[in-house]
Amino acid sequence: MKHLLMLLCLVFFAGQVFARAPLPGDSVYQLEVRLTDQDGHDWPWAARRGHVQVVSMFYTSCTMVCPMVVDTMKLTAKALDESARGRLDLLLVSFDPARDSVAALREYADRRKLNAPPWTLARAESQDARQLAALLGLQYRQLPDGDFNHSSELILLDADGRILARSDVMGRLDPDFVQAVRKALAAK
Repeated sequence: MKHLLMLLCLVFFAGQVFARAPLPGDSVYQLEVRLTDQDGHDWPWAARRGHVQVVSMFYTSCTMVCPMVVDTMKLTAKALDESARGRLDLLLVSFDPARDSVAALREYADRRKLNAPPWTLARAESQDARQLAALLGLQYRQLPDGDFNHSSELILLDADGRILARSDVMGRLDPDFVQAVRKALAAK
């Protein structure tokens, strides 16, 4: 019994040490921004640590490219076996906080059948969205009519927030990106 208690204490404290381990220098979670998801939960970007995920940015009123981003994320997840799929998170962050309220994100998630988990749709304040986009290497600019020109990429993050792979293939499966996702999930 004494050995079991010592073992449990060791496991607990080892877990505490790991949880407090500093982020790698190349982790995107070094950026201190807050996100609010489609359910109204507010959390720091670094709270995503511990999850392999595919991330992109979008806006809910987009009618052309953003639906292809979503569809490509769906295809990527569907290409995985069920076990791997259950360990992959999918995150879309809006760069249109003026229109993408929590209610707009929820309606979009419902309409597109983006159920949590694995899907999280989030918004950030304008300055935070701009910083996050720059960190991820995504570009956007608002047009006079309120729409946006923007780059479209899927970005694979490991559990510590390091960028492992990118794909700008939209509307169809990118086999190299899917392989990178599989590899990241196998390493976790």
